[in-house]
Amino acid sequence: MSLFDLKGRVALVTGGNGGIGLGMARGLAAAGAAVAVAGRNRAKSEAAAAELAKFGAKTAVLEVDVANEASCRKVVADAAKALGRLDILVNNAGINIRKPAHELAYEEWKKVIDVNLTSIFVCSQAAYLHMQQAGGGKIINIGSMLSIFGAPFAPAYGASKGGCVQLTKSLASGWAKDNIQVNAILPGWIDTDLTQAARKEVAGLNSMVLMRTPARRWGVPDDLSGIAVFLASAASDFITGTAIPVDGGYSMQV
Repeated sequence: MSLFDLKGRVALVTGGNGGIGLGMARGLAAAGAAVAVAGRNRAKSEAAAAELAKFGAKTAVLEVDVANEASCRKVVADAAKALGRLDILVNNAGINIRKPAHELAYEEWKKVIDVNLTSIFVCSQAAYLHMQQAGGGKIINIGSMLSIFGAPFAPAYGASKGGCVQLTKSLASGWAKDNIQVNAILPGWIDTDLTQAARKEVAGLNSMVLMRTPARRWGVPDDLSGIAVFLASAASDFITGTAIPVDGGYSMQV
């Protein structure tokens, strides 16, 4: 079997109906995995699943509110039931509220932390039993450049993405004995609906990104496909607790 072959494996991707999530889902489907697409917008998820089916992948469309504990636990159970098992969990769903700390309301802070960080804990905890019983699994958490850097316009987002990396390390350490590898991906500036909004809200962002990124371009969602397949496959069986930038060199540039 190829180290990167995902035939017979089942993946759940939260926020898998667009942007980075769909880019990773495309990679997993092309490598042979069955993919459960989970999101709030069912029509958008169905369109994403139809796209994945073109790779020959078996799919499931699931609704989830990752800010809700019960919904997180249910979507994991539903994915395993719909597709027969659960081998790969991609914790991708996320939001941002761009305000300086002194203007950010408590409920706004809590919403970002619940969606971006607490959901990783709850979904991973729910997936653990499925993976433990199956003899192993892969969890991929989506961090950010703000897992590394700070930004005045994203205090809650930065805190959530920094927490994502530290939670990844804790889960990796605790579950290694169960043959469950847990890693994080730190996307750079990727051209998605979320970052298109950021370009409108943050003056000079586009120029700054292009100037600092050695590749001299924004990333696209499919730039995340390969790393998703790598971290979901046997090729990464001895890699756990890492946080890998996929950023065109942004994070190593002075």
